[in-house]
Amino acid sequence: MTNANFKRTVLFVAAAASFLSPFMISTVNIALPAIGQYFRADAATLGWVATSYMLATATALVPVGKAADVAGRRKVFALGAAIMALFNFLVLFSINLPFLIICRVFQGIGGAMIVTTSVAILASVFPPGERGSAMGINTAATYLGLSLGPFLGGILVQNFGWKSIFITAGTLGLLVLYMILRHIKTEWIAFEEKPFDILGSFLYVIFLLSFMYGIFLIPQVKSLYFILTGIVLSIVFFWYQWVISNPVFNVRLFVDNRSFAYSNLAALINYAATASVAFLLSLYLQYAKNMSPQLAGLVLVIQPAIQTAFSPLAGRMSDRIEPRFIASAGMALTALGLLLLTTLRVDTSMSYLAIALCCLGFGFALFCSPNVNAIMSSVSNEHYGIASSSLATMRLLGQTMSLALATAIFSIMLGKEQISMANIEVFLKSINLAFKISAITCIVGIYFSYVRGEILTDKTSNDSS
Repeated sequence: MTNANFKRTVLFVAAAASFLSPFMISTVNIALPAIGQYFRADAATLGWVATSYMLATATALVPVGKAADVAGRRKVFALGAAIMALFNFLVLFSINLPFLIICRVFQGIGGAMIVTTSVAILASVFPPGERGSAMGINTAATYLGLSLGPFLGGILVQNFGWKSIFITAGTLGLLVLYMILRHIKTEWIAFEEKPFDILGSFLYVIFLLSFMYGIFLIPQVKSLYFILTGIVLSIVFFWYQWVISNPVFNVRLFVDNRSFAYSNLAALINYAATASVAFLLSLYLQYAKNMSPQLAGLVLVIQPAIQTAFSPLAGRMSDRIEPRFIASAGMALTALGLLLLTTLRVDTSMSYLAIALCCLGFGFALFCSPNVNAIMSSVSNEHYGIASSSLATMRLLGQTMSLALATAIFSIMLGKEQISMANIEVFLKSINLAFKISAITCIVGIYFSYVRGEILTDKTSNDSS
């Protein structure tokens, strides 16, 4: 296999893996009503079908990223694809909801293994001058999974039952596993014979699990206890990682590498500002505009479709233009889209909403691919696994914080009332407030995105050192 063919194969495998995880999240969300009816589950218990996957993925990201740097990125990637495939197929034998949730936990662990290693492998294969383009295609695959998930999931659930989405995901996992075992023989190991930080991994899992679980419980009072426990344990974790010689997560990267730290912070802010957009607009379209779920889904496809189309272009641009300029422009365009959504009314035109969604789509495309390129290009090869896992962690933390904020606003302003035309004005005030907070958050993010420093020159210095 020629070098060009090898690169294309690696890119295909990584893109397929990047498609799989968001596809799993979005399709399962569509299937939740059918799953609830099948197991006769209440809403609170049913929510764990979706939540368990996100929690498992988030808590596994950093440990498996480090394990990939030590044991081999290809090996961990292949194992993750195998776990994803196996536990998707095991769902077919679910006799109760707890068994399904356990399968979802292992799917999340497998998802963490392929997400964190796929980006690290791409960074290992593609040099700085080609990396942005590869990251752009990989990012487009992620958004394609988010875009097609609700559409394909709806078709599968309606025509073949809810278990069909797990058969589809399991088959895709097997395809990814076959491709990497059959066509990718190269192994990437950053560290030779270094001990694995078991205690640090344990502290990381416990503090992140406590913190994220607390966020999910907002606005309940007990959420505060879990969040505070997570914060205290995070301080212990970061102190321990600072003093030991072989940490599971090199926290000095955030202190000594401004580009890396600010790029990760920009990612966290971006996802914290935008992850709830689809959730809020889905409710708006169905309750305020009285649209069917199918029609609302078609409207919401505008944003991820534009992201998918333009992410590769943004990635290629970041190979030639300093990534912080492109990413900052993307953050600004995203903030504009959010500001447009702060004035939604019952009579807001669909053309106005389409313009806002186009702004968000272009903004996401311009920000995400260059930002990924910036993060991976700000560190040397030995830190690719940790860099990709930290980025994925920022994404999940941001998504969780964004959805928690939206839920908290609804709980405060609407209480336990169901959304209806009788309280539609209060509902509109709630989503407008959520978009205002998100827009302000995104504007703050522009600063951190811009002042991160010169990524391309930083990379050169890192490689030479």
